[in-house]
Amino acid sequence: MYRMNWEQLLSLKRFGDKKPRLRNQQDELRLGFEVDYDRVIFSKPFRTLQDKTQVIPLSQSGFVHTRLTHSLEVSVVGRSLGRMTGKAILEKHPHLVELGYKQQDFGAIVAAAALAHDIGNPPFGHSGEKAIGSYFNTRVDKMVWDTLSRKQKQDLLLYEGNANGYHLLNQNSPGTPGGLRLSYATLGAFIKYPKESLPHRPTKHISQKKYGVFQADVDHFNDVVNELGLKTENKQEPYHRHPLTYLVEAADDICYTIIDFEDGINLGYISEDHALEQLIKLVKDSIKIETYTQLTGTQERLTYLRSLAINSLINDAVRIFMENESTILAGNFTCSLMDKSAYKPQIDDILKITIERVYQHPEVIEKELAGYKMIQDILHATIIAQLNKYKGNETHYDQLIYKACGTDLRLGTTEYECMLNACGFVASLTDSKAMNLFHIINGQTKIT
Repeated sequence: MYRMNWEQLLSLKRFGDKKPRLRNQQDELRLGFEVDYDRVIFSKPFRTLQDKTQVIPLSQSGFVHTRLTHSLEVSVVGRSLGRMTGKAILEKHPHLVELGYKQQDFGAIVAAAALAHDIGNPPFGHSGEKAIGSYFNTRVDKMVWDTLSRKQKQDLLLYEGNANGYHLLNQNSPGTPGGLRLSYATLGAFIKYPKESLPHRPTKHISQKKYGVFQADVDHFNDVVNELGLKTENKQEPYHRHPLTYLVEAADDICYTIIDFEDGINLGYISEDHALEQLIKLVKDSIKIETYTQLTGTQERLTYLRSLAINSLINDAVRIFMENESTILAGNFTCSLMDKSAYKPQIDDILKITIERVYQHPEVIEKELAGYKMIQDILHATIIAQLNKYKGNETHYDQLIYKACGTDLRLGTTEYECMLNACGFVASLTDSKAMNLFHIINGQTKIT
């Protein structure tokens, strides 16, 4: 049976490298895996997350998390998960220590991948992906549509923020071939769903739930998975998930379980007494009653319980990973780490409340509906402008659209690339920029 191996999985290779990068030859003051983090945090796509919805679109009522604050928190949790797991892995596989690997390497890889995990998500939350995908079910020109391959069509019909994230991280820009040129270990940990949009062969493995690479990036993806040893002989599941992806996923699961719940409390969607009761159930094994009773304010109690909850879930995730490390390396661990958590009943209770009181709150639904309309109108205008310019039929209106969109709307070299670039442009917009551009396109700006 084929098994992944850590030496390959921890590859420092970057796009365009001609020589191997060995761990024991790295500059400890500027370690490659840590450089990945720096490149993500200073990138333009990452910075746009400060004005993108996490749960509550365009919220004006108190502090709630954006994609940026969520990503930073997931990265912090991911770093702890990586370091703690890395320590255990190095104890189990001492030859990795001889090759120069340290527990900080695991933490840096997971932290960088976690920092980037939402970088491809459109504005207005998860409904943004659905708004883009549904456009191609209802409004795209059939003559243009028929020029695309089945896989290219599926990329657009099931538009996926994870695949767009991979595209952004590796997209060629003037003077920067290969995009951010992250290490292949970090890219591997980033790829939550290592598969193309087709063929669609549903399995019980969590890595097959969605897809993670556009047709535009298949060659780059193949280079990464071959370097990391993720290719399999299984036609149903042709690529293994990188083991450290489970830690990135766990960091995300931990944060949205606790933090989205906390946002619901801060917005008044969830009663404080009910929230405290649920969190106490989650941390009942670690709470110090004498400390808790000395805290007088609700916010102080929430902060204390949140800290205990995250710490408990981190330790539990590390335990689950190491108990199943052999299964994970064989590609046979089919669920998320949190699905095996000792705290799953408490997690499920919290998520149930969050879904009912926050995700399905009328304010959230109303704003998601508004965002849906905005995204589709902007997408329609940009796709028409792209295709007309590509065919040499550009109108004066198309030129105005290009000027309104700026240099971020790149002309494609094929019909597929034109449409994918238009989707990528819309996905890159912040909530407020999307709203402003929507008003401009629909003639709703003030003219003096």
